[in-house]
Amino acid sequence: MFDLKTINLVIDQLSEERGVPREKMVEAIEGALATAYNREYGKRGQIVRAHFNAETGDVDFFKVKIVVSPDEVYMDEQENEDDERLHYNEEKHIFLEDAKRIKRDAAVGDEITFPLEKKTDFGRIAAQTAKQVIMQKIREAERASVVEEYGGKEGDIVHGIVQRVERGNLYVDLGRATGIMPYHEQIPGERYRPGERIRAYLFSVEEGMRGVFLRLSRSHPKFLEKLFELEVPEIASGAVVIKAIAREAGGRSKIAAVATDSRIDPVGALVGQRGVRVSTVMSELGGERIDIIEWSENPAQFIEDALSPANVLSITLDEAQHRATAEVSEDQQSLAIGRGGQNVRLAAKLTGWSIDIRPVGGQAAADEAEAAIQKPEEGFNEKEGAEEAGLEQEEGAVQPADAAVTKGEPAEVGEKEAEAIAEAPEGESELKEEE
Repeated sequence: MFDLKTINLVIDQLSEERGVPREKMVEAIEGALATAYNREYGKRGQIVRAHFNAETGDVDFFKVKIVVSPDEVYMDEQENEDDERLHYNEEKHIFLEDAKRIKRDAAVGDEITFPLEKKTDFGRIAAQTAKQVIMQKIREAERASVVEEYGGKEGDIVHGIVQRVERGNLYVDLGRATGIMPYHEQIPGERYRPGERIRAYLFSVEEGMRGVFLRLSRSHPKFLEKLFELEVPEIASGAVVIKAIAREAGGRSKIAAVATDSRIDPVGALVGQRGVRVSTVMSELGGERIDIIEWSENPAQFIEDALSPANVLSITLDEAQHRATAEVSEDQQSLAIGRGGQNVRLAAKLTGWSIDIRPVGGQAAADEAEAAIQKPEEGFNEKEGAEEAGLEQEEGAVQPADAAVTKGEPAEVGEKEAEAIAEAPEGESELKEEE
């Protein structure tokens, strides 16, 4: 009936290209043949199935009837919408009593098959219908295969090639499927060129009416964690665990890690020798800054470390409102807050506490300065006072006439001439001095 060499070649090729198992391809052919037979020779409501033998090329057709109980169906020709029972169709249903005559252990819901006459001649419409059924079955099998393959990779990093950018969405060829990276899942400032290889985090596998959607992300915090997992063997082995991540993609991130083995330094493990491990991750993320701290069960210590590189003087916790107040010196205030509040914002996200930054030390410094000014009056030393007066005179750029009076020497310029020199422009005063 079929050219076995050709059909087997087509089955093998499609199975290899689309990743559809051979059994699914044969099942699609059987479904198409059953549909064509039912359209050309079947009766209304009839259930037809086909069995295709890929080795011999023979096709057997069967009619299937479902075993029902008389209480479950009604026999009226006109359908009653209010009746929840099934409408009995002799081409589709068979009563339990009749089914037991054919099969002794038959039960309600079983299927009884009856052989049908073989047909080899199908019309054009039936053949076209069979073709559509085969394509639909192949697409369904391919979709199920993609879901099965990439469903196991959900939550991992995948590699792909950039196809195109459309309306801000990035389409990535992953081999057997196409991944979509929405604009908000991309790292701000990154530019992607078609044909460029890219790594991304597969965070969702969705099956819809129009196919399988693989959602990708490069801004997800888990992407950062998976990159460290690839670079740090201690994380892969479980010796170091990443407890929390706060990330603003493209700008800055904070990671809190803890070691399950007391002999391992979690921060050093993530940084690597001479910073090689963290540098590799930063280069993958386009130079994104990464702060690595050690996770602590003590909230105050954890918050203090999270605010690094700023030095915190003290931490006050408000358990009721889950709020923390960090006191820092004035020169550390801007460092603790960060540009645009980024540092304190990431620290709050990392720890889960609301954090307020309070500068201290400004008033104390002013009091010390005031005390230093008043101190010479209490124990004045004539020698030190004279030296300080001399310094003040040098700094004040004293006029020559005043200096002469101060030293006790006779003034060479009279009062009227001094007033004239003071009122005259610079040029004129210099001329008079020369005269």
